[in-house]
Amino acid sequence: MNALSDKNSSDLPMAFGAVAIGRNEGERLRTCLSSLAGASAVVYVDSGSTDGSVQLARTLGIDVVELDLSTPFTAARARNAGFARLRQIHSDIEVVQFVDGDCELVPSWCAIAVEFLSNRPDVAAVCGHLRERHPDRSVYNWLCQHEWDRPTGETRACAGNVMIRVAALVEVGGYLDGVIAAEEDELCVRLRAANWRIWRLADEMAVHDAAMLHFRQWWSRSVRAGYAFAQGALLHGRSPERHFSWECRRALIWGMAIPLAWLIGVALIGSLGNIMLLIYPAQFVRLTLLGTGPLNENLVLAFFQLLSRFPESVGQLRFLRDHLWGRTPTIIEHKVSV
Repeated sequence: MNALSDKNSSDLPMAFGAVAIGRNEGERLRTCLSSLAGASAVVYVDSGSTDGSVQLARTLGIDVVELDLSTPFTAARARNAGFARLRQIHSDIEVVQFVDGDCELVPSWCAIAVEFLSNRPDVAAVCGHLRERHPDRSVYNWLCQHEWDRPTGETRACAGNVMIRVAALVEVGGYLDGVIAAEEDELCVRLRAANWRIWRLADEMAVHDAAMLHFRQWWSRSVRAGYAFAQGALLHGRSPERHFSWECRRALIWGMAIPLAWLIGVALIGSLGNIMLLIYPAQFVRLTLLGTGPLNENLVLAFFQLLSRFPESVGQLRFLRDHLWGRTPTIIEHKVSV
């Protein structure tokens, strides 16, 4: 395994551990685990892999937790299980680096994050810049690269790859097991409510391998986002937080309300009702003009931003069905095993 580029773990002001989660990540998992050298302890949580991931982790000397899949899997549940195991085997851990199995940490990141948290006792969680490994392989990977490009400084939420202060995570009760996506956003709502702060540094943190090569993967991921918006809004959508309320309204308007209005218009006034559809090209032009990059990139972003409202609305309907029927939420997968 690689050592931290500029500091050994014994030189850092706080001991840190690492929790990696994954399912059938193949060689991506080897790369991920190999980037965690320097941690006082590493735990890998596996969710039913069939590609030898558990054996791979153990050959690397990693402590492994295999989730019981009789209970529906979520990334939140995996992170909680890994965190609990980490505290069992190394009780003096003060901060924990969570990492997804399709990511590789930059060698210098953990030292940077630990130093930052040691100097900022008011900050619960810190993340850095995430870079897509193969943004040129597909437009969907490229969209992920754009998604990772977020402002630095104090922020309202982090993503799955993040270093968190153990005391803060314990105080708020960890992740919510039943949140199937955007569980980090939900956690950060509770952290901020407990007067903790979240920070994003300009330093590079990790390389991500989305491996999204097909439209159906992008569609499923967008359905999952819509489900997460609806679930998050149910949990924290009321004032003053209004968590994901705007995202829910946006998807419902563009993905459901306007198509329904179009159908009603056609039924009532015939072909004149098709005028309603002109709002989509108008919105496409508006989103393109709002873009800050080159025109060709703005056009692609605008197209997929507008198109995503349809699978997002599907995801919201799926959540509504599950909520009304009392179904346990289950993860919506989009990854391809390698």
